[in-house]
Amino acid sequence: MRRAPDVPPSQTRRNVTGAAVTTLGLIAGLWAQELVDLFAFGGRLDSLGIRPRDADTFWHVFTAPFLHGGLGHLVANTVPLAVLAFLSAVRNLWRFLGATLLIVVLGGGLVWLFARGGSLHLGASLLVFGYLGYLLGVGWWERTPAAIGVAVLTFLLYGGLLWGVLPSSPWVSWEAHLFGFLAGLVSAALLHGRPARR
Repeated sequence: MRRAPDVPPSQTRRNVTGAAVTTLGLIAGLWAQELVDLFAFGGRLDSLGIRPRDADTFWHVFTAPFLHGGLGHLVANTVPLAVLAFLSAVRNLWRFLGATLLIVVLGGGLVWLFARGGSLHLGASLLVFGYLGYLLGVGWWERTPAAIGVAVLTFLLYGGLLWGVLPSSPWVSWEAHLFGFLAGLVSAALLHGRPARR
């Protein structure tokens, strides 16, 4: 196990503040978008979700994780997204942003390639499962006390979500759950993989 480098208290405060502001911005943006969609567009923005293997709409991988099929869908995602996003961002904001981009592109791309045909996939659950996989993966790859502690906390809080990667309701995108989680693991390996021992 590697020893985590000492972090000055001032840096810790900046990390916490940056993670909190970023998380609040993400959640506020999702709610603002959904309210505008409902009251200004009548829900028509949901058409920007992922339609598997529709070549004209591959770019929807960038919009789908930020859309929801109504307020109930958004409410269900808000708390786990806020908690997991904050835990992911608090140590290093730039790595968090890189992980988010990888989860959106890789996870969404896999949904586009392999999800059920004739379906529409949208919602922040891709990010929820992506951050879950990312935090667990960071604990595995870094093997520092802090990373392992956060991974254990994450598993205790949201490990039960892992059942969501299995097929269940036809109205639930288990594919987004599965591929988001896998993309989070890949992000952790790419961004936190341990260097070779000398």
